[in-house]
Amino acid sequence: MRAPSAPARRTVLACALAVSLLSVQSSALADAPQDRSRAGSLVLIGGALKESNTQVYGEIIKRAGGPDARIGIITAASVPESQDPHAGDPERCSNSACNGAYYAEVFRRHGAADAQWIPLDVDHVADADSDAVVAQVDSMTGFFFGGGDQYRYVTTLLRGERHEDSKVLAAIRAKLSRGAVVAGSSAGAQIASGPDMVTGGESYEGLRDGSAPGYYDDPTRLGHLPEGGFGFLRSGLVDTHTGAYGREGRALRLASDTGHDRVYALEENTALVVDRPGSHREHLSVLGPNGVAVLDLRDARAYESADGWSLRRARYSYLTDGDRYDARTWTPRVHPAKQPLSPLGTTPVPVTTDVFHSAANPDGTPYAFRTTARALASTRAQNSATATTFESGPRFAVTFTKGRGFAAFTGDGADARTLLSLRVDIAPR
Repeated sequence: MRAPSAPARRTVLACALAVSLLSVQSSALADAPQDRSRAGSLVLIGGALKESNTQVYGEIIKRAGGPDARIGIITAASVPESQDPHAGDPERCSNSACNGAYYAEVFRRHGAADAQWIPLDVDHVADADSDAVVAQVDSMTGFFFGGGDQYRYVTTLLRGERHEDSKVLAAIRAKLSRGAVVAGSSAGAQIASGPDMVTGGESYEGLRDGSAPGYYDDPTRLGHLPEGGFGFLRSGLVDTHTGAYGREGRALRLASDTGHDRVYALEENTALVVDRPGSHREHLSVLGPNGVAVLDLRDARAYESADGWSLRRARYSYLTDGDRYDARTWTPRVHPAKQPLSPLGTTPVPVTTDVFHSAANPDGTPYAFRTTARALASTRAQNSATATTFESGPRFAVTFTKGRGFAAFTGDGADARTLLSLRVDIAPR
């Protein structure tokens, strides 16, 4: 059986979404639930979780009870069997049932005592209020939400436009508050978001045209859901597949448009682990081979001109395996095995003309945003570097600057690994 495939493009959200435009600032932790010493944890993966990633699967299982872990698999973001033309082929299927079986088998292989599919999808929405399914949820010690289209989770577990907890979601929320782990990959991580959950879009079109509430057939249009997802993580917006699809641009534009001052931008096959989410003791850590960017807009200012949109004084921190982050104090804590980097290189930063890895440029360099930032950190030849979008009309320039508060850390003494507080400015040309 193959791993779940990429989701079909979303359809336009009903116009009723537009009536709820209230945005909650991501730093408003004062509105978070009361602190609980036994509150559970989140393990949010930026997508493309490899079967061989024992580090992330092992962390989920450990937090669910180790050898006694019982993992409930929710794949309602996938298409149901009725919409999968390969539903009868175990080698080609990609629907809620076969994806649930796939993840259950992988979790058992990694050491979970049991892993069961929770039978929910858009063809069986009523099951989200089934007492039998609630009983199944109550027997689990942890949960994993698979990828697909996050609005299918809204449809199945939040009763669609009513945006209220089904019995099953209420049961999962209660388990989380009592210490359970809730994990998710791609759409399964996005749905953990609070208000203004991203629904789609590309960086260039987002910078050029701005964001709007809803889901759109146009895959490039930057959309968001004002009511948000499950609201498990409210201290910042969440975006996924960040490096692979160059989503830093859309994340910065959406945060600016909706009044948020922080984004957690998750890269593939890597997890953001959140302890005591929503409490005043919320702490985060990074686990995996890539990283998580924290985009800080507290001092950022956006401007509109005849030439286009611009953003000044955003901050970019890139945290890697073992690094920690205190959401309340905005404080990163670099893993002690990493040392401060003293740049020795004198080679200029390579010119990048596709900073967001445009879909219109299949030959572009993935991770160009991160690559430019790391190259700047590793050289003493310059204190700033500029990369541009592939698209023009306007062409956006992204300028990285090593200023006050910037620091870089290395694991091998030569290459920049973790970056802290690199200034980012975006402007049209």
